[in-house]
Amino acid sequence: MAVGNERKWGSSFWSCCCGRRSPRVRSYWSSSSEPARSSLEQKLVEEDGVLHLSELSAIQTKPGWKAMPYILGNETMERLATYGLTANFMVYLMREFQMDQVVAANILNIWSAASNFATIIGAFVADNYLGKFRTIALGSFASLAGMVIITLIAWLPQLRPPPCITSQQQQPGLCIGYTKAQLGALLVGLSGLAIGTGGIRPCSIPFGIDQFDVTTVEGRKGTNSFYNWYYTTQTVILLVNQTLVVYIQDSVSWSLGFGIPTVLMLCAIILLFAGTKIYVHVKPEGTTFSGIMQVFIAAYKKRRFRLPANGEVVGIFYDPPPEESVASKLPLTEELRFLNKAALIEDKEVKPDGSCTIPWKLCSIQKVEEVKCPVKIVPIWTSCVISFISMSQQGTFIVSQALKMDRNLGPNFQIPAGSLSIISLVTIGLWLPLYDRILQPAIAKYSEREEGMTTLQRIGFGNVFSILTMVVAGVVEQRRRVLATSYAGPDGVAPMSVMWLAPQEILMGLCQVFNTVALIEFYNKQFPENMRSIGTSLFYLTSAGASYLNSLVVNIVHNVTGKDGRPDWLTNDINVGRLDYFYFLIAGLAAVNLVYFLFCAHQYRYKLTRPV
Repeated sequence: MAVGNERKWGSSFWSCCCGRRSPRVRSYWSSSSEPARSSLEQKLVEEDGVLHLSELSAIQTKPGWKAMPYILGNETMERLATYGLTANFMVYLMREFQMDQVVAANILNIWSAASNFATIIGAFVADNYLGKFRTIALGSFASLAGMVIITLIAWLPQLRPPPCITSQQQQPGLCIGYTKAQLGALLVGLSGLAIGTGGIRPCSIPFGIDQFDVTTVEGRKGTNSFYNWYYTTQTVILLVNQTLVVYIQDSVSWSLGFGIPTVLMLCAIILLFAGTKIYVHVKPEGTTFSGIMQVFIAAYKKRRFRLPANGEVVGIFYDPPPEESVASKLPLTEELRFLNKAALIEDKEVKPDGSCTIPWKLCSIQKVEEVKCPVKIVPIWTSCVISFISMSQQGTFIVSQALKMDRNLGPNFQIPAGSLSIISLVTIGLWLPLYDRILQPAIAKYSEREEGMTTLQRIGFGNVFSILTMVVAGVVEQRRRVLATSYAGPDGVAPMSVMWLAPQEILMGLCQVFNTVALIEFYNKQFPENMRSIGTSLFYLTSAGASYLNSLVVNIVHNVTGKDGRPDWLTNDINVGRLDYFYFLIAGLAAVNLVYFLFCAHQYRYKLTRPV
């Protein structure tokens, strides 16, 4: 397919409300006046309550799996580069920049949150202005620039603090600290990575889905396989990063350990552009947020109107035929009922040709229901933020625990502290096929639901595992601290194998399986079709909120608990601090949050669709 081949999706995402095209109102005049559709367009296939045009691919072909080597290859290289650069970053900041562990944890939490918040901006830019491909390309170049800077910092001694003179000076406070210029260079590099993340992550999955014709059975099967391959490659990538790349950074050279991901990022960009003659590029569809504002303003202007009590729709609500790109029509619902007033037809608001006279006073039922989708998701989103805090500990304080435990595996090998999360990744890799092939069919047969457990049920189990993770982590830390204070050597390492952290890592893996996979699926299915980039970014916004909240909790605990001459819970020497109390605090917050989530999930109603 030629470069720049655009699928004609209509004038804009919201044009079915009152826009450039002039749809006819189905309920306002006779349906016989509608233009006759071709017999090809009328052949529909229903699946999961959604009707699809069954033979549209005969007219508009899409590359499908032909484009996947380039898209999945680019995504694989990009994640190898990004995760490889940051997998062991906590250790790098403490060892090479001589940072306190709280300062290092805050930098990583704030950077992670900024990266995830940037995805909502990237999604907005992609859906409204640049399109997904250009946004991914610009994000890739930004990531490459950030990686080059961080690699130079590790390579050039002038850009980082000098090493500590003796082994006795390994405590950060006894070494020469970083300068403002060195910290500024580090933050510039991390900013480049954050911008790149904002452009790549919200668009990668939707751009891959764009290459499949979801109006055909084969295309829908392809999208399901794409999700599976996406999760599978991500797990394999993380395994490589947590073993090989972290080992190179820990035992060979930081500059080489950062240089390899930088070269991989360059390869990812080359691979992305190699497939430009194959890709289908879906045009950006207009200003999404202005359309959302139209619904709220129209509903406010008609706030004094009364809605019909009998549920009648025909002749009362504005219900034109949807855009040709819309595969499913959303029926009028009673949820957020006050927004239904935006679709009430007032005198002289509809022209004879079916278009509306005042765009900011009348919106279609389709548009009103599309706005309801993200609004209904907000309570679920807020309830998932706290459950993600336990996952935020994986790259920070769990690493600090591992550094004070026996990491020897045989006489000649020591497990890198940053590689411990490989246990979580192995858990994910084993659980996903087990659930998909064995548990899900069994649950589906028992529950008489095709999907087995619903997405909200799986998210609920993820919340439970997040609580168990922190409880087990606190219990293990209590035991580690007792052994360290009683039997530790001069280096403060407890005579306790680092593999005692395996149970909490296994629970962490199960938490990620249920929360991460279910949330991405939930957001993609419950958001309107043309807002899926924003839906995908909402998952990263969940991680961002968790990172900022975790940083806030860390700072409060750090400042409040260290009084009356006592060390705070999160002091640099964890043998003196009380990291176990911190873990129990997070578990308590997660338990309260679980009650809130159950309430929100009970109130939530899944998106309904009906034939176009």
